[in-house]
Amino acid sequence: MISPNAKPPVCKILDYGKYKYEQQRKEKEAKKKQKIVNIKEIRLRPGIETNDLNTKANNAIKFLQKGDKVKVELRFRGRELGHKDIGKEVMLKFIEIVKEFGEPVKAPNFEGNTMVVIIDPKK
Repeated sequence: MISPNAKPPVCKILDYGKYKYEQQRKEKEAKKKQKIVNIKEIRLRPGIETNDLNTKANNAIKFLQKGDKVKVELRFRGRELGHKDIGKEVMLKFIEIVKEFGEPVKAPNFEGNTMVVIIDPKK
């Protein structure tokens, strides 16, 4: 039906197999144009040394250059939870290293015993 509200209703006769085929082609074209965004994860600890932090940051930079988002988790265990300020410093240092390739969506926040931040790649 082309116009069901008209008097009399207007219909078009067509090959249903051809119509289905064209619909599938349109869906396939739409799928090709989609951009799939992956989220890569990097785990840190509060007592991480600077060279290890730089290595993790370089991996994050590679992910950001490919166009992937990066989720950075800083895990606290045991007595480390009493020194959240040290973990915050480590997280801010990490963000500072990768800031020219991506920016954080929001400030680092706690989820249980982990501090989490998601970094989007710069356009």
